[in-house]
Amino acid sequence: MTIWQPELRKQKGPRYLAIAEALAEDIRSARLEDGQRLPTHRDLADHLGVTVGTVSRAYAEAQRRGLIRGEVGRGTFVREATADELRPSRQDDAPGAPIDLSLNFPMGDIDDRLLAGTLAALSTRRGLSGLLEYQPHGGSPRHRAAGAAWINRAGLDAVPEQVLVTSGAQHAMAVVLATMTSPGDKVLTERLTYPGVKTLCDLLHLELRGVDIDDEGIRPDAFDKACRALAPRVLYCTPTIQNPTATVMPEGRRRKIAAIAQAHGVIIVEDDIYGFLSPKRPRPLCVFARDNGFYISSLSKSVAPGLRIAYLLSPGKLVERVTTGIRSTTWMAAPLMAEIASIWIGDGSADASLDRKRTEAAERQKMAVSILGAGNMSTHPYSYHVWLRLPEPWKAASFVNRAWQRGVIVSPSETFAVGGNPPEAVRVCLGATRTRSQLEKGLRILTGTIEGPTSPDLSIL
Repeated sequence: MTIWQPELRKQKGPRYLAIAEALAEDIRSARLEDGQRLPTHRDLADHLGVTVGTVSRAYAEAQRRGLIRGEVGRGTFVREATADELRPSRQDDAPGAPIDLSLNFPMGDIDDRLLAGTLAALSTRRGLSGLLEYQPHGGSPRHRAAGAAWINRAGLDAVPEQVLVTSGAQHAMAVVLATMTSPGDKVLTERLTYPGVKTLCDLLHLELRGVDIDDEGIRPDAFDKACRALAPRVLYCTPTIQNPTATVMPEGRRRKIAAIAQAHGVIIVEDDIYGFLSPKRPRPLCVFARDNGFYISSLSKSVAPGLRIAYLLSPGKLVERVTTGIRSTTWMAAPLMAEIASIWIGDGSADASLDRKRTEAAERQKMAVSILGAGNMSTHPYSYHVWLRLPEPWKAASFVNRAWQRGVIVSPSETFAVGGNPPEAVRVCLGATRTRSQLEKGLRILTGTIEGPTSPDLSIL
């Protein structure tokens, strides 16, 4: 066996910490490989001229940091992170845990081989460390060009100069609201909306008001009335596979909403987080609101949420102002993540991921319709979620409690409501479980809950 020989001359402090730091450095630089056997305590002590106790303390420190593992009778080895450690657990992973259908996770994981291949290719590039340096606040020209290419798949004609790279869609929303409004301004949204915008408006001291909706999204008459009465600064909406109702606003209505917004000087923030799921989606709302519309496209639901990369298309005259917002919040999106995203957009990996997620969504939708019944819900053939309307005399809060008692978690309508009197309904997320079998189990429990008693059994709480 070739004995590992740590370089301690550059290390400072106690010898045991110097050995642990040298071990960490050699693992980071790949001089030590996953699974490689390390010298025994005595062999390393003899080689370094230190006591066995010093080496034992060093190995104990390295093990505490998760760098190595010891096996009785075999020795000490460089510790390889397992797939389970790298992949965060979900509640449904644990035996007996509730099936959590309240979170809108994307369907399907990125293939380990794709990420490994991309990282391996990156590792051979000259100047790779430049991705860890400060970059332009709105993203490098290459990353903005990739964002424009991604956005244009939706039917826009974005140019890189108007595309900004942000740390996810929530960051893009925060930047636009922070730079385009002042505390006390009014923001309009659908009567039922993404809870994240509610949180942002609270944080920024904005007054959020709901606009009436129907099966085609925001009603033009209600929007016009709200504009006249409230003089809002911003309209935030998700016109394609809306969250939580899964409705799609047709193009004719998009034209009307855009015209009303322009007439009243209202800025549109279009969140197209789920637009990629619809193969024949209408053109984005911002096509008809080029001078007053911001368009957000994120890779969280279509590729991988851990990238934390979204693209914000801004009106040309407002690019500099919004860029200041990025600088004031995160300074810049992580260039390494933006580079991976750019590679995958360029080589087709992002499109392949999108297609897989769309296919899986369609299969899970068929399951949901079959088990829950199409007449009970509002949905879309490729949506990640369904809006389940509850029959009388069910109340949403009571149903959520009862479903929880039976082992399933869903979100009540109150979570999404802006204003009073939310409908008696719940959102059910179909991508929240890793497997279809677990989803089927959860959906059948929900069906049984609907058909069961309408009052929770408080005796088991």
